[in-house]
Amino acid sequence: MGKISDEVFRLVEPIAESFGLEVVEVLYEKKYDGMNLTVVIDKEGGVTIDDCEKLHRAIDAPLDELDPIDCAYILNVSSPGIDRPLKTERDYRRNLGKKISVKLYKPLDGKKSYEGVLENYDETSFTLQVKGGTIKFEKKDTAKVEPIIEF
Repeated sequence: MGKISDEVFRLVEPIAESFGLEVVEVLYEKKYDGMNLTVVIDKEGGVTIDDCEKLHRAIDAPLDELDPIDCAYILNVSSPGIDRPLKTERDYRRNLGKKISVKLYKPLDGKKSYEGVLENYDETSFTLQVKGGTIKFEKKDTAKVEPIIEF
């Protein structure tokens, strides 16, 4: 995360936790409508629109007081969605035994993308069950890890 995202994360995390919410990430980025500050939240059982509204109202004044951004911005609070990338320990735990997709920064055995069942994980790596065996990936080498949604 960048400096602004880190500052906002530290401010918002305890407020979110007081509502039983987890801050998954804070994004500060330029979009078509200007600068956007997005706080992505989650909780067991999923996030509701009421959760987003409640946290938005609760962090608005503290953010104004912290004043981490020196220009106008749009504040968004949202859920990460069912197809969100795996980033936190909770994301990996939730997807154990499920099919995931892995995209790498550079090829491993000549391939940059893999699909398989998440078999195991720890702080720095995870193991994927693929046709013909298992592959261990270092998290730092992955560009994107996301669930495969099958309907």
